[in-house]
Amino acid sequence: MKDYKKYKFKFNPYLESLYQSDEPLIIYKVENGYNIYTHFSKKIILTNRNINKFFKSFNKKKYNKETDLMIGFFGYDLLCNLIGLKTVNQKKSNFYKGIFYKPETIIKIRDNIKIVSKLKHKKLKISFQKTQVSSPFKMNIKFPKYQKIFDYFSRKIRQGETYQIKICTKYRNKSKINPINFFWKLMKVNASPEAFMIRDKDYSIVSCSPETLINKKGSNIFTKPIAGTLKKNNGLDKKKALKFFKNNIKETKEHNMIVDMERSDLSKICKPGTVKIFKKKFVEEYKHLYHYVTLVKGQLINKIDLKDIIKSMMPGGSVIGCPKIRTLELLNNQENEDRNIYTGSFGFIKYNKDMRFNIIIRSILNYKNFSEISAASGVVLDSTAKKEFNENYIKAKSLLELYK
Repeated sequence: MKDYKKYKFKFNPYLESLYQSDEPLIIYKVENGYNIYTHFSKKIILTNRNINKFFKSFNKKKYNKETDLMIGFFGYDLLCNLIGLKTVNQKKSNFYKGIFYKPETIIKIRDNIKIVSKLKHKKLKISFQKTQVSSPFKMNIKFPKYQKIFDYFSRKIRQGETYQIKICTKYRNKSKINPINFFWKLMKVNASPEAFMIRDKDYSIVSCSPETLINKKGSNIFTKPIAGTLKKNNGLDKKKALKFFKNNIKETKEHNMIVDMERSDLSKICKPGTVKIFKKKFVEEYKHLYHYVTLVKGQLINKIDLKDIIKSMMPGGSVIGCPKIRTLELLNNQENEDRNIYTGSFGFIKYNKDMRFNIIIRSILNYKNFSEISAASGVVLDSTAKKEFNENYIKAKSLLELYK
């Protein structure tokens, strides 16, 4: 977070004009700064019909330069369909199921700004978008309705159909936003390791997602499940938060359950005996909360298909529940609105099939002059409805504050 000003305010005339234009672009948090992807030569709008063709297209591609990649997102509905699950009787917003872009320019914001591109910089049309909020946020589920869903899922847990399940609540208002401003404001207070922003002609996404679902380099694959949330206060630091998580039976059970599920997902696509815990039970700090985290590593089966990796790992189990498939069925039958991008995945696939994907949480979707923020917390046997309902607000708070 302390490096925010260095990255945000390092002046570059072309970058400033890009920000204030209507040129589609993507900003992605990387380990030592930010990458901006733009000048898209391809835009593939994914559907249930063309997704197999999308995966197969990488078999014919060669990786020669840094721009040889596709970057974008898979929506929740698309990922469910990929593993044979349907979302029925839900109110649909008709937002895209997924979009991937082929960039021709990458702007690397580090200690210096470096532009990787073979294109000549074209003159950009200035089209500054001012944020306009036309209505206050409203929740799609009030507490009495949440309590009813919570009680239903609690019965399913006692009956052994699921062990943990994440109930999604949405905050929605009527608004237009400047996603560039929102993203950098968010990075000032909450520079999460998987943060990203997409600005296109008809929509934008701003996210401070903390969770890496897939990080594949060659035959090695990592996943970083997050399970455990603690609200910050003046008496807490990372050391005390770690002690709380380790001494809390509910949080420990929930964390172990999710880590075991992610290990199971990896084991379906990795060589026997190679899935190991790489870094066990540590704490990450964010603006309003602490998270309980583990890092898991595996070695992929030789010549495994991209589609098989995606199907095994997505949707990310840590934001769905356990066991994943039955829990998804329960969620899809109870939630009366589609999740759109929420609990989908954003990231890139290089032409050499290396990839990195997050889980889309802590995100704003702005589409058709509406903003939508979703949040979910895990219901287990020892949960209480009021605590989980309030935890959803804690997770959404840093995004809601951007509209003040």
